[in-house]
Amino acid sequence: MSRILVLCYEYPPIGGGGGRVAAQVAVALVERGHQVRVVTAGMNHLSRYEMIDGVEVLRVRSFRRREDTCTVLEMLLWVMAATPVALWQALRWRPDVMHTHFAVPTGVVAWLVYQLTRIPYVLTAHLGDVPGGVPEQTDQLFKKIKWLTVPIWKSAARVTAVSSFVAELAQKAYGVKPQIILNGIKLPKQSPEKKNTIPQLLFVGRLSVQKNPLFAIQALALLGELPWMLKIIGDGPLAAAAREEVKRVKLQDRISFLGWCSGEKVKRMMESSDLLLMPSLSEGLPMVGVEALAHSLAIIGSRIGGLQDILLEGKNGASFELVAGVAGMAQALRPFLENRELLTKAQQASWNLAAAFEWSQSIDFYEKALNL
Repeated sequence: MSRILVLCYEYPPIGGGGGRVAAQVAVALVERGHQVRVVTAGMNHLSRYEMIDGVEVLRVRSFRRREDTCTVLEMLLWVMAATPVALWQALRWRPDVMHTHFAVPTGVVAWLVYQLTRIPYVLTAHLGDVPGGVPEQTDQLFKKIKWLTVPIWKSAARVTAVSSFVAELAQKAYGVKPQIILNGIKLPKQSPEKKNTIPQLLFVGRLSVQKNPLFAIQALALLGELPWMLKIIGDGPLAAAAREEVKRVKLQDRISFLGWCSGEKVKRMMESSDLLLMPSLSEGLPMVGVEALAHSLAIIGSRIGGLQDILLEGKNGASFELVAGVAGMAQALRPFLENRELLTKAQQASWNLAAAFEWSQSIDFYEKALNL
């Protein structure tokens, strides 16, 4: 059995889907007998050391102010604070391998520790790690720092990517061909039974430009004559604008904001919901989408590369072209609000598709990739 030092800037409750992926992989590796220790970001209200499901979690405080989002400066401060901690763990604990989630900023820490200890690292790439992944957020940044990230990719013993889309972007940008290991999830024993008389819609994610929450609200404003209710889970820079948009289109009685929720609460909300809205501008392989499959939610999403693994057109939902505007999204959603039988079939199709993401398969691949 191996000792695995996991380096990951975000780890629950901090961060989004990437952190949840790291946590699930870490727990599964412990269940298979490996020793796993995590170095991640901390905040004042979180313990510096925790044992979570058999995983040792060391949280390095670095002036991060929010659980749901961070700034470039906060990432830089974490790199400076986490590097000596990770180096000390590498020298004292002597792990067999480092599993590094996020090339930026975590890859910087892994690369520095590797240079000083020669302990190899496996890099798992998420959407924001690659140029073109989240262009509205990172294009300007990559224009300035891409040359600094090249050694991180080239020095990795192995590289994995969470989706075929991320792998394609990584190969194009860095000439590296990652192994694709799709985000996995532990499936419930049976498909949740949906008994809602009024379709319950769900939006989960950072309220940011990338996730496009105002777009969803405006699309639903075109479907006011149909029955539906929407719950929005998440927080972020567009939170205030989203609330104002709901007031503007007079949907306060049908759209509610739940804020940033724990993973367990998100699961409970999915169990009681019918359909997930994903009007994102870009995605890798969103963990919330995989979780939606496992909870039998139909999906309405934008026609982008990162959703191609979880949204099968005409089967478990429908997609739309972003250039078609909010009318395009409304048109894709309308049939599922009008036809309960169509919605039920899509929910069953999601449950069937979820089997392809059963996490034991993903963990098999990670276990082999980390066996250096």
